[in-house]
Amino acid sequence: MAYTFDNWGDLHDDETQSREPGWLSRLGELRFFAELGALGPAIPALLSAPRGDGHAVLVLPGVLTGDESTFIIRRYLEELGYIAHPWKQGHNWGPSRELHERLKARLKDLHERYGRRVSIVGWSLGGIFARELAREFPYAVRQVVTLGSPFGSDYSIDGTRKPAAAARRRIPPPVPCTSIYSRSDGIVSWEACREMEADETENIEVPATHLGMGFNPLVLWAIADRLAQTEGEWSPFDREGWHGMVYG
Repeated sequence: MAYTFDNWGDLHDDETQSREPGWLSRLGELRFFAELGALGPAIPALLSAPRGDGHAVLVLPGVLTGDESTFIIRRYLEELGYIAHPWKQGHNWGPSRELHERLKARLKDLHERYGRRVSIVGWSLGGIFARELAREFPYAVRQVVTLGSPFGSDYSIDGTRKPAAAARRRIPPPVPCTSIYSRSDGIVSWEACREMEADETENIEVPATHLGMGFNPLVLWAIADRLAQTEGEWSPFDREGWHGMVYG
């Protein structure tokens, strides 16, 4: 099924809604300073993560942010041998017809440039975009990894519910999909971030803030582990291999 601007228009209402997390949860987002502080000491361990085959990875930022917010993810993936690409669309102000067309062109360009399918990592709203691109162009997308992306929410910007739009988005695209989420997310509802059970979907729970997902060491390791899988041989995340540091 091909998705049009009308489908993406539903997304514009869903990302900036008021969410279930209360003020204590939002205050807890200040923990992102601790996550940033943990990054340096974790670098030796992070560099021992599984290495992949060097395919291209497109990294999409969350709402109100741009490529500067995904720099650490991209730099880390480059260290592991991937070709990590920014989205090059300025700040993420939400869906529009123009953005939809530019993102389609960006994905097609990378797919044609390398002659291989592209993995997409999307943070928050960027993850919702990633899933929709994979739904529309599965031949060009190798896998999707979302970070705190509330694709299952049915609330709109004015507080009304749109269950039909949410039901469509909850259906995973026909490529391997990994959702990395946190129950302590102070920005979005963690329940809305979980993938439906299917042959090639999974949910990895991490102790993280929403704002810190782009540099939380546990999240970075999980991203690296997922991208390192051989194309066509997807298997669920092995939590035992990380001694319980990532769970879900």
